[in-house]
Amino acid sequence: MTTNAVGIYEKALPQDLSWEEKFNLTHELGFNFLEFSIDESDERLARLDWTAQQREDFRNAMWRTHSRINTLMLSGHRRYPLGSKDPAVRKHSLEMMQKAIDLAVDLGIRNIQLAGYDVFYEDKTMESREMFVEDLAKCVSMAAKKMVMLSIETMDDPFINSLTKISHYKTQIKSPWLQAYPDLGNLSAWPENDVPAQFEDDIDTVAAVHLKDTRAVTPTFKGQFKNVPFGEGCVDFEGLLRMLVRLQYNGSYTIEMWTGDNQDADPVSEIKAAKAYFDALFNKVGIQQEEVIK
Repeated sequence: MTTNAVGIYEKALPQDLSWEEKFNLTHELGFNFLEFSIDESDERLARLDWTAQQREDFRNAMWRTHSRINTLMLSGHRRYPLGSKDPAVRKHSLEMMQKAIDLAVDLGIRNIQLAGYDVFYEDKTMESREMFVEDLAKCVSMAAKKMVMLSIETMDDPFINSLTKISHYKTQIKSPWLQAYPDLGNLSAWPENDVPAQFEDDIDTVAAVHLKDTRAVTPTFKGQFKNVPFGEGCVDFEGLLRMLVRLQYNGSYTIEMWTGDNQDADPVSEIKAAKAYFDALFNKVGIQQEEVIK
């Protein structure tokens, strides 16, 4: 049996709550931590420029509620990619990374999840790949100086959609501060992936794991990578979680949902259902959740 922390993605929660209310709700729903989001929206990108007072207020809300943030999900690079053909965009992407690292230090966040895209809205080229690798090396250097982990997520995009590809880029950038953040859904959706073998080969690179269901990519279907109800997609959660127990994975799991961004949803009910789904699987395969401190 392994003991793991279990978190919930910030976007799963109702979005009209204060930070203190979000932290309290996180514990009430049975989670150990909240995953913080800096996506490509102006609202969340503005967090990179929080004042000292805003950072202090956030820390105080965490401390009052005995909370922590294990991971910062930095998907804002979709809008400002490291591999962009525009030098001004690449410069901005590096500035974003430095700000994210400094914010993580101030908020006590240990791990920044980096989206594994060279570019998202631009055409992919050999140059976009090369720019990505060059700028990723700069990002890792920034992070190492502040002792913050950067973890590349396996994506809904063929550029980096496997642990094998992340391990290849680690051969180009040799640093303990660059690791992998596999998403079980994204990995399982790509038919070319032998997911168990990838974990068996590269478990030593895995810093955190996302729990998300998906529908598989086929020759006539581009796959569905968001908002697939747990248990209705292609992910064999029981088999993969049992394997992670065997491999003695002790890092955190984060349930990734977007119900809080859907005004027609009942976020709390949907989160409770997802938590119950995984509680049953955890009990079945031998995962004990870290005690929730309220």
